[in-house]
Amino acid sequence: MAQSDVSLGAYELPTTYLPPDDVPTAELASLAPSARDAQRTTTIPSRPLLGAAPLARIIPEDVHSALDYSNGLIVALAGLSARTKAAKIAGVALGASVVFVSLLTDYRLSLAKRIPIEAHEVIDHAFGVSAIAAPFALGYAKRDPLAAVIHVAAGAVTILGSLLTDYRAVTGAGRRPRRA
Repeated sequence: MAQSDVSLGAYELPTTYLPPDDVPTAELASLAPSARDAQRTTTIPSRPLLGAAPLARIIPEDVHSALDYSNGLIVALAGLSARTKAAKIAGVALGASVVFVSLLTDYRLSLAKRIPIEAHEVIDHAFGVSAIAAPFALGYAKRDPLAAVIHVAAGAVTILGSLLTDYRAVTGAGRRPRRA
């Protein structure tokens, strides 16, 4: 078996795999990796928040990034359609911040990979808490209940999704290469 390794920070990830010559082609087809396995071998696992993952990481990062964009748009649209000024400002600010951070995060569905994936996870938690607290802290929970419910739901979904996402960086931004 010939294998090529690339050193990526604290992790050693195989980049290619050449099967033995004596394995039949039909058997090779049954051994083909799934898309999730391919993602795991071509990306860099993030360091868990607080040093240990509290829950099983079952949500693929591509699903998480799509949820980030949709949550940001939903929160912003809820803000734009709100009746109170506080809900409008909170919705647009929170929604725009989620989309902006997602566009700059080190994952596949972003434009520029500037924000390390570990920082993105912390920002997700901060957004979730902010979205949940905004209707109550800014006083629009009773005057604009639809916007408040959308903001609280988006915040809760973001926190839960962040806890369950298998974060993987594309470029390894924020990691220093190991010196030989």
